[in-house]
Amino acid sequence: MSIQLPILNSQDTYTISPSKIIAVGLNYHAHIAESESVKVRGMDGSIPSEPVLFCKTPNVLISSGDPIPIPKVIQDYSWSKEERTDYEGELVVIVAKKGKDIPRGKASEFIFGFTCGNDVSQRNLQRSDRSGWFRGKSFDGFGPVGPAVARAEDLNGAADLSITTRLNGKTVQESRTSLLIFPVDELISFISRQFTLEEGDLIFTGTPAGVGPIKAGDVVEVEIEGIGTLRNPVINAREEEKS
Repeated sequence: MSIQLPILNSQDTYTISPSKIIAVGLNYHAHIAESESVKVRGMDGSIPSEPVLFCKTPNVLISSGDPIPIPKVIQDYSWSKEERTDYEGELVVIVAKKGKDIPRGKASEFIFGFTCGNDVSQRNLQRSDRSGWFRGKSFDGFGPVGPAVARAEDLNGAADLSITTRLNGKTVQESRTSLLIFPVDELISFISRQFTLEEGDLIFTGTPAGVGPIKAGDVVEVEIEGIGTLRNPVINAREEEKS
């Protein structure tokens, strides 16, 4: 799966084609405080002592403007409560080159740039799957990115950027990247001690407070200072098949 994004302040484009997508959970204090409302495994209100990692598969990737499909398979289940699929606006790191056991002080050398992301999450399956978060995070279209790539040097390493998510024009998430519990350089160092990072890999850095459900007909926008606005409509997967 690959996506072409323009590079800001350049005539060039960047091909998003990661070997892996590593995402970080529970990386804003305010989001941890609201975790009781989400009610998924591992979200108990406690502050993590190290980054909470999970994966999203490359089939999640779509561009700004593409529809987020609510998966048809969830109609096969009888939920005890209403079906819930959530938006999660996030800063996304694009890895510049291969690295293993990267010292925190050298992490900036391994950042190509940043983009906006939406870590779309199917909550019912996150709650019920014995294997954890994998399936609920990796449906087709559950990882919109864009609308452009900002080079790391143009954003001062994304140390303090505003991040805002809007649902149907209403602001539902609002924070700053300076409030990450584990900042970008620490994430890169920690993740590279677990797995070798490859050029083009993506790191979803975590979502602020204010996550909530989406449904067909909604429009989700994730705006990050210095990058732009990622905008995606929401549809039912069966509608996508008919079109």
